[in-house]
Amino acid sequence: MKLYALSDVHIRFPANREALQAMPRYPDDWLIVAGDVGETAEHLADAMGIFTTRFAKVLWVPGNHELWTMPRETPGLRGEARYRHLVEVCRDFGVLTPEDPYPLWEGEGGPSVIAPMFLLYDYTFRPDSVPVEKAIDWALEQRILATDEALLHPDPYPTRQAWCEARCRETEARLLQLPEGLSTVLVNHWPLRQDLAILPAIPRFSIWCGTRRTEDWHRRFRAKVVVSGHLHIRSTRYVDGVRFEEVSLGNPGQWLPERGAHGYLREILPGPKPAPPRGG
Repeated sequence: MKLYALSDVHIRFPANREALQAMPRYPDDWLIVAGDVGETAEHLADAMGIFTTRFAKVLWVPGNHELWTMPRETPGLRGEARYRHLVEVCRDFGVLTPEDPYPLWEGEGGPSVIAPMFLLYDYTFRPDSVPVEKAIDWALEQRILATDEALLHPDPYPTRQAWCEARCRETEARLLQLPEGLSTVLVNHWPLRQDLAILPAIPRFSIWCGTRRTEDWHRRFRAKVVVSGHLHIRSTRYVDGVRFEEVSLGNPGQWLPERGAHGYLREILPGPKPAPPRGG
C-alpha cells in the first residue's frame, strides 16, 4: 500500500489525456492529485473518472487552471462559487477535497494525516524591496503576466490576496486542531516556501506561486512530506529535515511519452529509502 502524487496533468492536451487513459491500475494505493488537472469542470470530471478506476482512494486540491473562468464555459461560475462547484464534481466520484475531513494514512510510512489544502497566493514571493502594490509591474518589467490576472476571479472577495488570507486562516485553524504528535502530509498546489518557488526561465513569475504565510508550516504542523505542483519543475528537496516534493507532469515536451504518466508518479509514503552508507 503506497501513497503517490501527481499534478499538472493538463488533460486538455491530447497526449496528456492519452497518457492518463493508459495508466495501469494500482488497486491498493492512494493518489494525491495536486491541482491543474484542466480548465473546465468537464476536464476535472474526465480525469477523476480515470484516476478513481486506477487507485483505491483519490485526493484532490485545486490549481489555478481549475479556478479559471473560461469564456463561454457553462456554467460560467467565478471565484468561490466555481471552487465549490469543483468540490462537488470531485465528491460525485468519491474524491476527497480540502473541504472534507482529513484522512489518516495508516499504510507503510504512517500513521500520518493527509491534509489537502487550498491556499492560493498573495504576491509576497518577491524581493522585500518591491512593494506589494508594485508586484505586477515588477513582473511586467520582464514581460511576465499570469493568465490568472484575466481568468482567475476572487469573487466574493475583493482581491486574490484577500481570498488567500481567508483560506490560510481557515486551514491554519483546522491544522491546529490535529492531535499533537501526529505527523502530516501537507498538500497544496502552490509551493509553501518562497525559496522553493524558483523558476530560472521566468523568475518573476514567483509572485503567482504562493504566500509567505506558510513558510514555517512544515515545522508547525509536523510535516513528514510537503506535496506541491505548479512549477512544472519536478524536484525533491529537504528543508529542516522535511521532504518537499514537486510532482508535476507538465505540458507535452516536459515529460517523456515513453515513460507514460505513471512513470512520473511520485511515491510520497513510504517514500524513498535512505541511500546506503559509502565504503566498506
